[in-house]
Amino acid sequence: MRPREEIPLGLYLHVPFCSSTCDFCAFYQEKPSKKGRETYFRALEEEISLISDPRTIRSVFIGGGTPGLLKVEEMKRLCSLVRQTGLASGCEWTVEIAPSEISHAKLECLAEMGVNRISLGVQTFDDSLMDALGRNHTPGKARKAYEMIRETGFESVNLDLIFGIPGQSLAQWEDDLKKAVSLIPDHLSTYCLTFEEDTALFVKLSNGQVSRDPEREATFYERAWEFLPEQGYGQYEISNYALPGKQCRHNLNVWRMHEWIGCGPSACTQFKGLRRRNFSNLEKWSATYLEDGPAEYEECEKLTSFDLARDAILFGLRMNQGISPTGIARSFGLEKHEVEPVLVFLERLAMEGMGTWRKDWFSLTSKGRILADAIALEMPELAFSAGG
Repeated sequence: MRPREEIPLGLYLHVPFCSSTCDFCAFYQEKPSKKGRETYFRALEEEISLISDPRTIRSVFIGGGTPGLLKVEEMKRLCSLVRQTGLASGCEWTVEIAPSEISHAKLECLAEMGVNRISLGVQTFDDSLMDALGRNHTPGKARKAYEMIRETGFESVNLDLIFGIPGQSLAQWEDDLKKAVSLIPDHLSTYCLTFEEDTALFVKLSNGQVSRDPEREATFYERAWEFLPEQGYGQYEISNYALPGKQCRHNLNVWRMHEWIGCGPSACTQFKGLRRRNFSNLEKWSATYLEDGPAEYEECEKLTSFDLARDAILFGLRMNQGISPTGIARSFGLEKHEVEPVLVFLERLAMEGMGTWRKDWFSLTSKGRILADAIALEMPELAFSAGG
């Protein structure tokens, strides 16, 4: 089993503030207020002060919400808190930004504080589809925001795109891909639109105002899988593509079931054998750090080696590299026979044309990747040893 001091450690900060809610968004957020902002920072300072580990942080990701909604002085305050955690040399430091919230002053502040990667939430370059998503920026604004990011000199830039939008045609999706590639970003994340409960889009689906078309979604997936590698973007996960050397380290750290610390309301943590989620409520979360009493969380579970190995297998199957089930077992201190149910399941997938073996490595075919979510639901539990 890998010594804990060798396991990479990441940091995630959630900024909950949004000026408006996109129709598809299910992440915790709330309208910013002077009192809410100050409460957030006071509690965040306390939460971050509790981080104690001899390892340095190898990747940082600040998401939301809308981190770009913060004022310049607030961004500097936030970044100062990150820097006090002890960042490794060459640490990947990402901040999510919406095109509507970008300014030269904000970008220069982030660059000066050490941020080296920006993730820009473009979603689509089509005006009519932008309206369907409830976004409050225009395609022109997205392109201008990208130019400003490049001018500031960040090492890496990701563009988020969404497909499967109600009314979207394959031609529109191809046009989005071409326009994105024309900007030459370092990384592209292409997500199929999901209809999460408690979102405006889910209400429209429930009322019959919009509908899903899985076959159309599969076609959109496959078109991206064909087109983006042709343009030099290596696909390393079902929805993620990168130029050489530009894969997102934060993503890889999570998918490989390493460790990360999440700070802020609704943030998730996997650290020292525990997986927990902070309260998805600013007041309840802040009370945990600003008031006396034991720490409380929305969810908290103790992880076993079986839990970690199974999740590493599930997430690993989504990556183009695939998995070595026996290698994963060894890395979490398990024996080969304890992953035997998984090996039998993967053999079945291979016989059905949904996966292939390369020695002891297994990866999904295009047919399997389309059904990755269904495959995850079917994945068997690992076999516990006697006394395990």
